[in-house]
Amino acid sequence: MTRETQDHQELALKSTGLPGWITRFQAHRGLSNGHLQTIVGNYLPRPPLHDAGVAETVEVDPADGSRVLCHCHWQPEPERARRLTLVLVHGLEGSSNSRYMQGITARAWDAGFNAIRMNMRNCGGTDALTPTLYHSGLSADVGAVVRHYTRQYGLERVALVGYSMGGNLVLKLAGEWGNQAPLCAVAAVCPAIDLAVGADALHEPLNRGYEWNFLRGLKARYARKQELFPARYVPPAEIGPVHSIRQFDHKIVSRYCGFRDADDYYFRAASARVVDRVAVPTFILQAADDPFIRLLPETRAKLLANPHITFVETSHGGHCAYLGRDAGEEIHWAEAMVMRFLAAARGQAHGS
Repeated sequence: MTRETQDHQELALKSTGLPGWITRFQAHRGLSNGHLQTIVGNYLPRPPLHDAGVAETVEVDPADGSRVLCHCHWQPEPERARRLTLVLVHGLEGSSNSRYMQGITARAWDAGFNAIRMNMRNCGGTDALTPTLYHSGLSADVGAVVRHYTRQYGLERVALVGYSMGGNLVLKLAGEWGNQAPLCAVAAVCPAIDLAVGADALHEPLNRGYEWNFLRGLKARYARKQELFPARYVPPAEIGPVHSIRQFDHKIVSRYCGFRDADDYYFRAASARVVDRVAVPTFILQAADDPFIRLLPETRAKLLANPHITFVETSHGGHCAYLGRDAGEEIHWAEAMVMRFLAAARGQAHGS
């Protein structure tokens, strides 16, 4: 295999050609291993936010009063409604303050976009704002945030950006909404599209450290929810041992979120069921060496068959890391590509 061929396969669209806004990803020297990318990428600082943002809670479910906390970064009036607005959704046990959320927000602000850093239910210290737990199927919460700010500011164009679990949420909403205004574009970095195989991958020996870290946060959160809403949740001791994400989803998420069992939850909450219905420009980025994100062949076929989706799979990048060889802020290659995609999608929306 020649170097040119290898370079092309490193950034393989697996379909017809590469869009002009994509540059080839080259892993940072010494970080070609997916685990190293993932771990280092979780701690590497991003550019500072130049706008502090405004914190606001948004009701996402009138039935039980559930609210989520959003940190909003608005461009000045009177251009605000006309500017592209990004709704950013974090991953499992992340928050609006996760490094990647702040990094993409800083870039969006500098590009003249509005940005909304959305916390999922309970995340970012908001356990008291809802009696419910959060899970991978709550795409309607993202939709409620979009509708809330569209009504409030008359937003003309909204793009969704999601990471990992948040990537599943934004893709699920995109499949459910089709080309419904004001949605105009979607970007998902290392999305957990096929939930069942991803949960099982976390239980593999090399991934138990990630699983343990997630479980530590999830079990602590459940204990807090039980203290806040004792009439709704049984004490953790009555749940019994939970040694895997699948067990947590079976014993807790399914029990309290209306699913029959973990498999029923994974099937109903997965965006894989609806990605064939996505009808706006969509960028999906995935790394072949992601430690625990897995994509089933049938889902891959759906992504490749949808003309609205640009599916990019790189050889390296880890999980939501993509630490490249470029210096300075450009070391975060995925964030740079998301911004280039959004700029191109914005141009299409303008008819240019």
